[in-house]
Amino acid sequence: MTAVTEAPVLAGVGSERNLPLVRLAAREAVGHGRPLHLVHAFDWGAALAAPSIAGPHDAAEELLARATEVAKEVDEDLPVSGEISEEPAVDTLVRRSETAFLVAVGDSGMSAHPGCCVPAEAPAVQVAARAGCPVLVGRRDPPPEGPVLVGVDGSPDSRKALAWAFDCAARREARLVAVRVAEPGCADDDPEVLTGTVARVGERWPAVSVECHTIRGDPRSVLVEQTRSAQLAVVAARADQPGRGMLGSVSQTLLYHSPAPVIVVRGFAATDGPDAQDQRP
Repeated sequence: MTAVTEAPVLAGVGSERNLPLVRLAAREAVGHGRPLHLVHAFDWGAALAAPSIAGPHDAAEELLARATEVAKEVDEDLPVSGEISEEPAVDTLVRRSETAFLVAVGDSGMSAHPGCCVPAEAPAVQVAARAGCPVLVGRRDPPPEGPVLVGVDGSPDSRKALAWAFDCAARREARLVAVRVAEPGCADDDPEVLTGTVARVGERWPAVSVECHTIRGDPRSVLVEQTRSAQLAVVAARADQPGRGMLGSVSQTLLYHSPAPVIVVRGFAATDGPDAQDQRP
């Protein structure tokens, strides 16, 4: 792998169900030349109810050891570290996100129950809303070998998401599909608006094959439908109000209903590239 830079990819490891997420996070770390740091939140409630605290603590250490093995299967030279945190998982990941390149979390069961209402307190939603860096929300089922999908609405944050999507497509040697949705009643459905933005942002990635689609409809339903054939979806956290603590309706809908993994982009300066620096807003 390439020379490792300092800011890590963080992965939350709650149980063995998160091992596919660890593999996905390891691939991101290898692709971007980043170390991987695994975080397990120790459940003191369960530990105190057990005959001995040593048992749950040993199980946590075994889980991190297994997760490290899974990560090393991706690349044996990948630097992997781990910690058992006594804070709640969301608090730990949000705090650590201030100095991270990317945070990877499980989807809190959303993909297993796509028709159910997921509470806003779900860990995946909370981390995506509050983190200081982009957040990757994995899925239980492996994604298809399709394109990288990105939603573009012309806002500064969506251009950051577009830059991240270009980078992901280049590293995966995948096609990029950029979608701009013109809502009903909106007169501005000129496809050149999207193609112009894509051309400007994509100058750094000339080898990436790009498709641009301007579609009239509801942005949430259109993008969810487009994710069904994608290997990854990329979206800005909140186009109109990029501050922390809230997600926009489009990013929330993709978290809840996209069958593909989703990267919610927030937290790097607008220099048109996730690897340009590690500054936070």
